[in-house]
Amino acid sequence: MDPYVLVVGESLVDVVLEPDGSRTEWPGGSAANVAVALARLGRPVRFATAYADDARGRAIAEHLGRDDVVLATDPYAVERTSSAEATIAADGSASYVFDLDWRLNPLGDESPRFVHVCSIGAVLKPGADDVLAIVERLTGATVTYDINARPAITGTGAGLVARVERVVAASHLVKASDEDLAALYPGRSLIDAAAHLLGLGPRAVAVTRGAGGATWLDAGGVVEVEAPSVTVADTIGAGDTFSAAIVDALWDDPGRDPAEVLAHAVRAAAVTVSRPGADPPYRHELG
Repeated sequence: MDPYVLVVGESLVDVVLEPDGSRTEWPGGSAANVAVALARLGRPVRFATAYADDARGRAIAEHLGRDDVVLATDPYAVERTSSAEATIAADGSASYVFDLDWRLNPLGDESPRFVHVCSIGAVLKPGADDVLAIVERLTGATVTYDINARPAITGTGAGLVARVERVVAASHLVKASDEDLAALYPGRSLIDAAAHLLGLGPRAVAVTRGAGGATWLDAGGVVEVEAPSVTVADTIGAGDTFSAAIVDALWDDPGRDPAEVLAHAVRAAAVTVSRPGADPPYRHELG
């Protein structure tokens, strides 16, 4: 089989409540967004996820199929398709309330180049145990992990930190937002918190700072890039696009200059925030 990315994690429907009171539904979920973003960038994707055989599940299946995302498992592991009610503030930021059940049907033999895990799927039981087992089994792959903490469903505190750090320790590259680090390590500076994650074993940690750009930490030091200036529709899927673009940037050159990797990722994320919902760019839109 040709090289591909195995993405593992949740699919759900974003129920978006706009400031004007309107309500729309978009297929999404952190892992699903990453899978679609990678496919739109031209990378072969296999996706291990879960949704139900209901109207929302069929909408997710259609959404994934439109961009040729191939399912790596039987997705029908839950009784109802999960949802996230996203309330959009005037500045485009989103706050979430989740209705989520996460579990995973068995995964067959896989030999990916990259494995990407993320968000709720990596820390919410019982599916999180399966995610960690997959990461620990596929030792020949480069593992990327987007923390994408969701305290509204996972809670905070020592239990969440312990679960996150188990996955960090099994990963090669970790992505976190400044909000993730504040939730996990309140009182620590961004650099101190990121350095703590780096000390757990990954080769690099990338931190998104919204309109402030992004930061990369590895054994060579710290690199920062600015984010492009765009008019924000909403921030849904921005971090997921960033994660996908990092994998894309490292696909052919794992040793690529971190500044180039970050620049590619923030440029892709800027396209996503410029339009409603989790709508990541296609390759041709990045120039």
